[in-house]
Amino acid sequence: MFHLLAVAACSLAVSGCTPWGQYWRNSMKVGPNYLRPPAAVEGEWIDAESEQIRSLSDIDSLWWEQFNDPVLNGLVIQAYNQNLPLREAGFRVLAARASYNIKVGGFFPQGQGALATYNRYQFSKNVTALNNLSTTAFSIFSTGFNLSWELDLWGKIRRGIESAEAQYQASIEEYDGVLVTLVADVADRYTDYRVAEKQVHDLKLLAEIQAKSLQVATDRFEGGATTELDVQQGKLNLAETEAAIPAYEQQSRLASNALCLLLGIPPAELSGRLGEQEIPQPPASIEAGIPADLLRRRPDVRQAERILAAQSAQIGVAESELYPALSINGYLGVYANELGQLFESDSFFGFIAPVVDWKLLNYGRLLNNIRKQDALFQSLVARYQDTVLRAGKEAEDGIVIFIKARQTAAKQEEALAAAARSTELVQIQYTEGTVDFNRVFVLQKNQVEEQLKLNDDVGIVTHGMIKLYRALGGGWQLRLDELAAAGQCCKPLPAVEGGDCDDYIGKQPPAGFDAWCIWPEWLRGHKAR
Repeated sequence: MFHLLAVAACSLAVSGCTPWGQYWRNSMKVGPNYLRPPAAVEGEWIDAESEQIRSLSDIDSLWWEQFNDPVLNGLVIQAYNQNLPLREAGFRVLAARASYNIKVGGFFPQGQGALATYNRYQFSKNVTALNNLSTTAFSIFSTGFNLSWELDLWGKIRRGIESAEAQYQASIEEYDGVLVTLVADVADRYTDYRVAEKQVHDLKLLAEIQAKSLQVATDRFEGGATTELDVQQGKLNLAETEAAIPAYEQQSRLASNALCLLLGIPPAELSGRLGEQEIPQPPASIEAGIPADLLRRRPDVRQAERILAAQSAQIGVAESELYPALSINGYLGVYANELGQLFESDSFFGFIAPVVDWKLLNYGRLLNNIRKQDALFQSLVARYQDTVLRAGKEAEDGIVIFIKARQTAAKQEEALAAAARSTELVQIQYTEGTVDFNRVFVLQKNQVEEQLKLNDDVGIVTHGMIKLYRALGGGWQLRLDELAAAGQCCKPLPAVEGGDCDDYIGKQPPAGFDAWCIWPEWLRGHKAR
């Protein structure tokens, strides 16, 4: 029987999906060994020659510290420690870790059990076949254990472990992706708050200037030097400026509420904590690395690649179903009629039962399942390559927004300076009576518009830097500081060159989400009591 099984298995393996030579090279596993597919990336950025972009060095992982704003630094740390979606992603890492451990446990005997029983039997006296028995009642005591173990001859279980490990690594990348987004969102909303507060501050200063001009126009009207038209134009300018203030105060509050959500706290008044500061100013140039760095730095790219690796292993799992599965079932225990005899040598009982399961009549379904898993793999290849392309596009968007916004802001600053000086001169001339109030009206209105544009442009420059670092995948390295403080050494980045999946160096999981002793605060307190 076993000789025939061996011959049949050999003939099937020769004609199956995985040749014998590859089977041995794969450490006795059928299915393909995963190789990371190529992805198109440029050698350098489109604006690599710009003085504002540095490609020779890697990015500053803690990029928000370049703003030199202690308030922003504190907000980022608090969000990292308290943000609830980030914590949710962390527990998904823990769940994926547990799933991986379950898969690893499946390599060993899958069915195990220890049992003990007591049965009392009473035979019926009205059954003729039982009348000749010497006794009509007896007891049976038993205890023992059984197991069922499917041997991993074709790598089905090991491929499943590979898939679970890659899914676990993908969950870590997902966590880091949430962290990248969180840090960028905090910086964005903080910038929104600063821009809105700056607008309110400048509008109030301009309103004071316009109020003084209105007073001059009123005094001249009351003195008979001008008509009421000057007064009404002055009131119009002042009212329009003051009317714009509540809208920016609203934007300030909305940005503050958004920050509270990111910080994991209920909406609160943050003005006391945030204080009064200027809009965060980016440095003169940004370290952007090279486009190929996106493959190793951006968590979404790495997550897509790990999901791809997990699916590759599923092809091997599907192919293993083509081959005969060998399981060993066994039981070892003791049986006795009396409890005192239970552990005597004559009470031992056991059996072993090898089982071969070969789905010979299901080959159409099994082959189509292999085709299905392979098609899913190919679709994930396309998704991975598209993710890389999108990463490059987003990084280039961030670069051009940052560069062009800074150019716009520089010119807008010149425009504002000219508008402010023009307003200053026309006010002197109006006081002296050499020009009419219409020129004051127009130039003051222009100054307000140019000031608002400048503040918006400065904010766009800051948002451009944030967008660029979000696209470059910077920020998740924040959690490595905590790992380093705990004395854990980690190599967070894989090599970019080559296509062998072994070049993936698994990142350490987030601190607090890599062990079993994770308890909510209320439960931890209950356990302590």
